[in-house]
Amino acid sequence: MSVCQHFDESCPSRSLFDNIADKWSMMVISVLDAGPMRFNGIKRHLEGVTQKALAQCLRRLERNGLVSRRVIMTSPIGVEYAITPLGRSLLGPFRALHVWTLEHLDEVERARQAFDGRAAA
Repeated sequence: MSVCQHFDESCPSRSLFDNIADKWSMMVISVLDAGPMRFNGIKRHLEGVTQKALAQCLRRLERNGLVSRRVIMTSPIGVEYAITPLGRSLLGPFRALHVWTLEHLDEVERARQAFDGRAAA
C-alpha cells in the first residue's frame, strides 16, 4: 500500500480520513465502546447532534465497516448499532487525541485569546 504524501484528491486515504476525523464519527465510536445502542441512545450521549447529522454519520461509519447495524424485530421495529472490531481499533488513537486535547486545552485557549486580541487591534 502506498502512502499519499500530499493528500491528493484521488488518494483513497483522504476520503477515509475525512470520514473518521469528523467530530461526530469520533464521538459515536467512543460512545459505542460501552456496548450496542439504539439511535436515540446514541443521540442522548451527543449533545448538539441533529438527527440528520447522526443518521449520516452512522451510515458513513457502517459503510466503512466501523459500525454494524442490526434490525431488532420488536414492535415497533428497532435498530441497534455496535462498534465493529475495525472500529474498535480506532479507540486507542481517539483516546490519545482526547488526552492530548485535555493536556493542551489551557495552552490552546491562551493562543486563541492572544490571536483574538491581535485581530481586534
